[in-house]
Amino acid sequence: MDAVTADQLTFRFAERADTPLVLRFIRELARYERLEDQVVADAPTLERELFDEHGAQVLLAELPGEPEPVGFVLFFHNFSTFLGRRGLYLEDLYVRPEWRGRGFGHAILRELARIARARGCGRMEWWCLDWNEPSIGFYRSLGAEAMDEWTVYRLAGDTLERLATS
Repeated sequence: MDAVTADQLTFRFAERADTPLVLRFIRELARYERLEDQVVADAPTLERELFDEHGAQVLLAELPGEPEPVGFVLFFHNFSTFLGRRGLYLEDLYVRPEWRGRGFGHAILRELARIARARGCGRMEWWCLDWNEPSIGFYRSLGAEAMDEWTVYRLAGDTLERLATS
């Protein structure tokens, strides 16, 4: 395990049979982000959204000889009216704790940037929790810029339902 480097990673898109693994990674990430109580996703819903509705895609990062992927990234396309092109929105990026600090996060983002470029995307975007200093430093080291002049708004649950039925 010690001699493993990021250049040994391979990537593959998740398949339907990977749904339980993807859900486990989502829960592990939520635990890290102190948001585990907000995870309501279940395997049937995730399977439908990913593989029937194609609402998002999951890329798994694997190492030779390892029984499970070392990390994953879940993403989907959005659209920029200003650019007149679609973008790539990174929803979740996760590297299992025992594999952190080896450049795997960088390798996963590089692969995602390659996908964005190959698909003609004008940009990649994501959110990061304000308290997550390790991730903020990592993203800045890549040249990513915080969009401080924008505020994220959300309608969910009862508030979404109220507006939809008003």
